[in-house]
Amino acid sequence: MDNWKKVILHVDMNAFFASIEQRDDIELRGKPIAVTNGKHGSCIITCSYEARAFGIKTGMKFSEAKIMCPKLIRKPSNPKKYAAISSQIMEILHNISPDIEIFSVDEAFIDLTHCKKIYNSPIEVACLVKDQIHENINLSCSIGISNNKAMAKFAAKLKKPDGITLIDPTQSCLFLENRLITDLCGVSKGIQKFLNKHNVFFCNDMKKIPISILGNRYGNVGRKIWLMAQGLDYDALKIESKPPQSFGHGKVTIPGLKDVHLIKKIFRHMCEKVAKRMRINAYESDKFFIGYKTWEGWHVRKFQLSYFTNNGSDIYGLAENLICKINLTLGINQVQVTAINPQPINLQVDIFGKKDVFNNRVIDNVIDQINLKYPDSVIGPARLLGKTSSPDVISPSWRPKGWKRSV
Repeated sequence: MDNWKKVILHVDMNAFFASIEQRDDIELRGKPIAVTNGKHGSCIITCSYEARAFGIKTGMKFSEAKIMCPKLIRKPSNPKKYAAISSQIMEILHNISPDIEIFSVDEAFIDLTHCKKIYNSPIEVACLVKDQIHENINLSCSIGISNNKAMAKFAAKLKKPDGITLIDPTQSCLFLENRLITDLCGVSKGIQKFLNKHNVFFCNDMKKIPISILGNRYGNVGRKIWLMAQGLDYDALKIESKPPQSFGHGKVTIPGLKDVHLIKKIFRHMCEKVAKRMRINAYESDKFFIGYKTWEGWHVRKFQLSYFTNNGSDIYGLAENLICKINLTLGINQVQVTAINPQPINLQVDIFGKKDVFNNRVIDNVIDQINLKYPDSVIGPARLLGKTSSPDVISPSWRPKGWKRSV
């Protein structure tokens, strides 16, 4: 480890959501289970390794998976529980090294470069991480070790579940040369097709083309993939979160949803989530991106207000301008509400602005405090009375702290 310029560990939890469900329910252990978004969710969020043995994968329809594995058990997701457990895991990793990048709810990078004198070897640290997580959380993880993020993440996938893989930086290029280009993180089907047209199928083939070909087509993402194929990655750990560029929430609906009452309810729910998240983090906005998706594609519109707000009713008032134009014979499949110009709250209210802005702020803050103290007795708009059939989900950008922590 002393000879490495950087020492990076990638910690990847094994079938995270499914493993939590099996941990908490002894009846599920050793059985094929699939976690879906709600009791009637059609898409598999993740599945246990027992289910993966049948060829079941994330993103597959539950009905198709049930044919492949008739004994497959559906388990509705519990995002708040998963987020709470993830926060505990990230706290454990912070005790290993202060230099940590939380990559997702079940993945993180640890930089040991400044801790070389504390530990004897990276393998020792990997074993310590696994022991701490198992002792405190009773879950397993896989760990990859190398001198950069790309190689550490690649290594973590090689011995799953519950493995440790170290790739020596001097052997990275040799290690990758016969690997398929699709084995690299971030290579989508579109990028794969583009690379195949340039006769790039394996990582070793990447040397045959200049970096500019991928750079001109895909920008920094393309350049990063070109470097990754040769065991290189100059991306540093993103330890600090940047100020938010937007606050958004979306929801995939029942395919072809035509019930206007339910459509309005879903839009109102997303508006309230965006507004509440801005309030919690002391932001407000005057520009909003609101849209819905049909079989024909997205129908979106940008709205500009004459004042800044973080009030759900104000945002929903904008959404109504779009809802009235929905073709109910066609229905919708998805909705999206995003505040695209968030600014820190201005405590000095504009005396020439909207008169009830101050009153709305006071009411919203009181409601937030009540809902925080008594979560079982939620106060909110009458339109949101009664639960929707689909629960909340964890955003890919979720973090245990800061403005991304919302579920």
